[in-house]
Amino acid sequence: MTPTQFTASFDGFRLASWRRQAEDGGSRFLLLVHGGASNHTRWSEFVDTTSLTRQWTMLCPDMRGNGASMTRGRQDLELWCADLRDLLAAEGAESAVLVGHSLGANIALRFADLYPDQTMGLVLIDPLFRNALKGRQLRIYRLRWLLWALAGGVRALNALGLYRRQIEDRDLRELDAETRAAIGNDVSFQEIARRYGALGPILKHMPTANYLRQSLESFRPLPAPDGIAVPVLALLSGGTTLSHLDITRAEIERFPDGELHVLEANHWPITETPDAVREAIDDWVSGRFAESC
Repeated sequence: MTPTQFTASFDGFRLASWRRQAEDGGSRFLLLVHGGASNHTRWSEFVDTTSLTRQWTMLCPDMRGNGASMTRGRQDLELWCADLRDLLAAEGAESAVLVGHSLGANIALRFADLYPDQTMGLVLIDPLFRNALKGRQLRIYRLRWLLWALAGGVRALNALGLYRRQIEDRDLRELDAETRAAIGNDVSFQEIARRYGALGPILKHMPTANYLRQSLESFRPLPAPDGIAVPVLALLSGGTTLSHLDITRAEIERFPDGELHVLEANHWPITETPDAVREAIDDWVSGRFAESC
């Protein structure tokens, strides 16, 4: 993928993105949206292996507050959606199919609500519906007011010049390879959660206030699924420790034009079952949007 930058029209922020041009030179776009405490490398393996690159241009931004788009400024669903809108405009794209994981799925769903004319379809990988939270995510949600206060305190310290000057890059493709090697030795779903959800490793790669704000944004109410008119593919992890599968399934079934696949994974299926994720996305996108080929 080729790195690019563009200036968001909202406030002039320079957002980093990566691009892989469709091999046939066409003008259809797949916009890949990573989750919280992540970056564009979440999609590196998918982009290198998907058959969709023949006819679809891949766009992989580092969402504001992550990776090469680092900032300690404002971060919320509406601003992230505005950044994606501006990215599509910078690429000359009238619309795109958005693929999002976790918080990225929530961003994609909010984008479809805010900008329906620029949304061809959605692929939602383990979206986080607030009424479906369980375990650690539910405990964090119940402490959300404390977290808001903590985030405000950390930002106040940042404003006084007290913050880390160096934030380490995180190559999620490399971490995925290490994790899959461990999965081969029968690592449990709980161990997967520890590798990707443990606070210590996460905070090596992002400011503390960013982590707190992105966590809190994942608890925001989402648009009603029955108001989303575009085609939707939902990929859900059957063994997730973050949310109740039955409640999430019920929410997905409310989409007027939705399709659901359940994968044998724990919220990180792009890591745990990459072939199944790729095949599901390839087949669905190729089938649903074949008329525009």
